[in-house]
Amino acid sequence: MRHLLLCLLFMPWLAHAQLAETDWLELMPLPDQQALEAMPEISHDSPEGDGSFTAQGGLKQQDKNLPAVMYSSKTVASLQGNTIRIGGYPVPLESDSRGRSTLFFLVPYPGACIHVPPPPPNQILLVRYPEGIALDDIYAPLWVEGDLQIEQVSNDLADAAYAMDASSVRLVEEADL
Repeated sequence: MRHLLLCLLFMPWLAHAQLAETDWLELMPLPDQQALEAMPEISHDSPEGDGSFTAQGGLKQQDKNLPAVMYSSKTVASLQGNTIRIGGYPVPLESDSRGRSTLFFLVPYPGACIHVPPPPPNQILLVRYPEGIALDDIYAPLWVEGDLQIEQVSNDLADAAYAMDASSVRLVEEADL
């Protein structure tokens, strides 16, 4: 009976338990992490800053003179199939009839599609979320949960090394911080 009481007391807590946050650097193999830390300072001058912005943009690396780590698609095999919770910023790709985003890239920092340089493919995650989420502000961070898949994705906008069929997507709230 006592065991049953303890289980009943802890069940609400278990129902609200959250996954630990996965850090973006955990998606990079250790040699890539080390190369990133050793990399010289990169100019973050962006075309829109000097008035010469064109529609070229996107998340694909345009600068061919950066260190190799900035083009890396190397993944961490042990993450395959793991259920993770990661925070990031959306780059919308597709939406449903209600205007809710159902397919988007998740990136580690806001404005990645217009800043130079964009993140490497192993720092871009394709998120599939059929339920959809209203994205009124792409600079508002999201929490995304689901099973991480090592999946090379390439389109006109970006190359990604990971994908996820999300079980949950929500805006980060003040209480989360």
